[in-house]
Amino acid sequence: MQDCLRYLQTNSHGNSCHLIMPQEQYAHRSAMQSSEGPQVYKVGIYGWRKRCLYFFVLLLMILILVNLAMTIWILKVMNFTIGNPLYFQSARNVTVNILNEKTKVLTRLVTGPQAVEAHSQKFEVKSLSGKLLFSADDNEVVVGAERLRVLGAEGTVFPKSIETPSVRADPFKELRLESPTRSLVMEAPKGIEINAEAGNMEATCRTELRLESKDGAITLNSANIKLPGLPLASHSSTGSRQKIYELCVCSNGRLFLSQAGASSTCQINTSICS
Repeated sequence: MQDCLRYLQTNSHGNSCHLIMPQEQYAHRSAMQSSEGPQVYKVGIYGWRKRCLYFFVLLLMILILVNLAMTIWILKVMNFTIGNPLYFQSARNVTVNILNEKTKVLTRLVTGPQAVEAHSQKFEVKSLSGKLLFSADDNEVVVGAERLRVLGAEGTVFPKSIETPSVRADPFKELRLESPTRSLVMEAPKGIEINAEAGNMEATCRTELRLESKDGAITLNSANIKLPGLPLASHSSTGSRQKIYELCVCSNGRLFLSQAGASSTCQINTSICS
């Protein structure tokens, strides 16, 4: 302890203490280090660790190349290139689902070999300008186009009722309202107008055609009114042979013709009203 303390010297200021090694000890230590030679320390990965690292690097490169090749193959099969449309091809069907944050299906589009189905709260079709062309929901179906055309040979079938302000045929085309097995009813609180500006109008039925006005009158306004199918009452052979007839009306509203004479012949032929 005393040998160590004798090498401690205090500087003139008394602030620090230094360890002074004798010269002979320093020379002895230097000689020992020179005799042993320089110390060499190996830094890095060697042996089996190095081989495993190379193997994993090589495996990673192979996976990257396989992934790149598969991506290019998928893009080529789907014809997915810039400027071309995107195709989805399947042997059965293609389903597109829109989910919310709780993975609940909100909208579903299913395209199959038999039909295309869309499941959503509302379905809309709009033009490029944003105008609504067609929409459908649980309450109603709206057609927003200026004109609705049905090109089928059998026309359009409405199992219940239809409400529209106008039913019009194309120019130079016929408009036909037909009910093959049931009745056809047209109702309007303020009236129904049927107008043919440049053609004929025909009403044909198998049994009876009835024109009824409860509070008003039925007006036939024309320069010529023809009733070609009216029955002709029998007339006397001694009468005139001229083809002038008198229009007669029975009490039940039936019309018939009677050959005109000097006076009215309707009362003579009342048997046709039975």
